[in-house]
Amino acid sequence: MDDLTYVLVLPDRDAAEEVAGLAVERFGLTGEPQLIRDALAGEDDAEDAQWLVVVEDAREAVAAELEELAESYDGWLEGSATVPDGPAE
Repeated sequence: MDDLTYVLVLPDRDAAEEVAGLAVERFGLTGEPQLIRDALAGEDDAEDAQWLVVVEDAREAVAAELEELAESYDGWLEGSATVPDGPAE
């Protein structure tokens, strides 16, 4: 079975840290989500940044719940990508 990687976009670091913690608790993730600061293009102000929460090895069934979680913190689910289980043949 293939695992998915989801990217949630949050408005600030506090929201991203809280969402990452809740994702681990609620969905039994095997690893900690990555937090990435994403400066908005053309913005000089350090405050103008969104935070990405990268959730790896998640089941497809949690996509709707991840989206709801992100939206409850004024964020959104950017999308997902399939990560193959083994090497490509």
